Amino acid sequence: MLDMRRMQVLRAVVSSGSVTAAAAHLGFTPSAVSQQVAALEKEAGIALLERVGRGVRPTAAGRLLTGHAAVISQHVAEAETALADLRAGRTGRLAVRYFASIGPTMLAPALARARRAHPGVAIDPKLSDLEDPEPLVEQGEVDLAVVVRHPGAESRPGVSLVRLREDAYQAVLPTGHPLAARRVVDLADLAVEPWVGSEPPGPCREPIIAACAAAGFTPDIVATSEDYATAQGFVAAGLGVSLIPRLGLCARHPGVAVRRVRRPEPTRTIYAAVREGSLTQPALRALLEALVA
Repeated sequence: MLDMRRMQVLRAVVSSGSVTAAAAHLGFTPSAVSQQVAALEKEAGIALLERVGRGVRPTAAGRLLTGHAAVISQHVAEAETALADLRAGRTGRLAVRYFASIGPTMLAPALARARRAHPGVAIDPKLSDLEDPEPLVEQGEVDLAVVVRHPGAESRPGVSLVRLREDAYQAVLPTGHPLAARRVVDLADLAVEPWVGSEPPGPCREPIIAACAAAGFTPDIVATSEDYATAQGFVAAGLGVSLIPRLGLCARHPGVAVRRVRRPEPTRTIYAAVREGSLTQPALRALLEALVA
């Protein structure tokens, strides 16, 4: 295999037409330059330079290698520039996965802010079709995933969980419901009501079930919807009451009343899952800071 450093030495000799001049340019001694060229000729199996008076000129093989060395040098320089742009956050791509209720509320303004700061970075947000997109972060397929976890939950190996915010669940009642006259509803007051389930099984349903258990009951779920708009429609139609997180209530149905819940107040904790060490990427760091803000 040809040594790239020796090819660059050959290129300097050919460019200057003199071993001595090339040595002065490279900061080597003339004997060191001659040794490098001799070693390269041994690797190539053919003479690369020939004497002309007090100078040297390339053989056909020398011209061939010198041309390739110039192309390689250009590619290396381009690679170094591309790496510098990537390190500085001027180029690159970020793959983001999120769940529906944070899209218009948390994610949209954070994406806009990150894109203003790093306009050359392509940010690819996609609604996750997995209950848990954290494995995609672990495998390097996704740069950032927004997930719901218990406070203090352990992450997968090589993944860091950055807490973004607490998102409290609120009582969603038909507008004519007697409890709608209150500003705050005790969770136990909903024990005898039929319920509309607003969450699929998983980390977003668990805070509801745990809070109801702490209040001394298990909700009687008579209808289930896995999107908040339909759940509100079911409540407005009088099928039951529901608990929906605050971030899921940015668009409210006119037929429901929303009230704060206490004793206890169910809350989900939202995290960003990122690979350990990935926050050296300026664009990813900017996106995470925007989500926190």
